[in-house]
Amino acid sequence: MLLLAGDFVEDYEIMVPFQALQMVGYTVDAVCPGKKKGDHVRTAIHDFEGDQTYTEKRGHNFALNATFDEVRAEDYDGLVVPGGRAPEYLRLDEQVLNIVLYFANEGKPIAALCHGPQLLAAAGVLKGRKLSAYPACAPEVELAGGTFVKVEITGAVVDGNLVAGPAWPAKFLEVVEAHLVAQGGLILA
Repeated sequence: MLLLAGDFVEDYEIMVPFQALQMVGYTVDAVCPGKKKGDHVRTAIHDFEGDQTYTEKRGHNFALNATFDEVRAEDYDGLVVPGGRAPEYLRLDEQVLNIVLYFANEGKPIAALCHGPQLLAAAGVLKGRKLSAYPACAPEVELAGGTFVKVEITGAVVDGNLVAGPAWPAKFLEVVEAHLVAQGGLILA
C-alpha cells in the first residue's frame, strides 16, 4: 500500500491506517514529495473542544519509510490519503495528482480520510462518485462533481474502489481488503 503524507498531516489519520494495515500483513510505504526514506513529516492533532471548528495542536514527527521520487504507483495494491492540512498543498504537486489518477484509472482501492478528498478533487476523480469527508470539505466534493454523504465519525462511504470517511475512526480496512480479494490481490490476514 502507498500512503501519501505531507507536513501537518493529521496525526491519527496517518498512524491508524499505517499501523492497522501493517498489523494485518500489508507492507505500507509512507512517502512525501521532496522527502526521502528516513525523513520526517510533522503531524498535527485535531481536537473538538467546543469551538465552531477543530483546534490544532502539534503532534509528533512521523518517519517516512520510503522515498517519494522512487515510487512507482504500479507497484502498489492501494492508496491511502490521510487528512489534516497536507492534502491542501499536496494537491498542487503534479506528481501526486498523477499517482492519484493512476489508482483511479486502474480501479485500485483508494482510501481517503478527513481532508484527503481535497486531493482527489484536485485530481479530478470525484465526478459521479459518492463519498464522505470532513464536513467542511463537502463544497469541494460537490464542486468536483461528487456527492457528499454525511456519516458518523466511525462511518465510511464506499463507491466502487473508493472508500472515504470523515476522520481516523472510519472503518475502511475491511473495505480495502474486500476490494483486494475481489480483484485477486494478495491478502495476508
